[in-house]
Amino acid sequence: MVRDPFASESTPSAAEICAALDDPDCREIIQKLEEPMTASELTKRCEIPQSTLYRKLELLTEATLLEESTEIRQDGHHASKYSIAFDEISLGLDDDQSLSVQIERPARTADERLADLWSEVRKET
Repeated sequence: MVRDPFASESTPSAAEICAALDDPDCREIIQKLEEPMTASELTKRCEIPQSTLYRKLELLTEATLLEESTEIRQDGHHASKYSIAFDEISLGLDDDQSLSVQIERPARTADERLADLWSEVRKET
């Protein structure tokens, strides 16, 4: 299950964030994601084998660094699109000497907020 990067209760641990950012393939994916892209589009832009790319996309979405959305196509073959889900990441030291993480998220448009609300309504019915 993919975490919703914009839900406040879904903030991953500092260890999860650091593990994703420590991976050179994950950093390359983030660098190449100038706009939302499918895995196929990313495969063409990155020098990462497609099977590895899918594992890295999962790691990044689980760490809430990427957002996964579905592109609806008329031919019925829908595709996942990935986009960066953060503007800034800050690591800090808590009173108990453990690492804490704060993620600054981009502002959501009215359309995105409406889509989120509709998605929640559909879950309830």
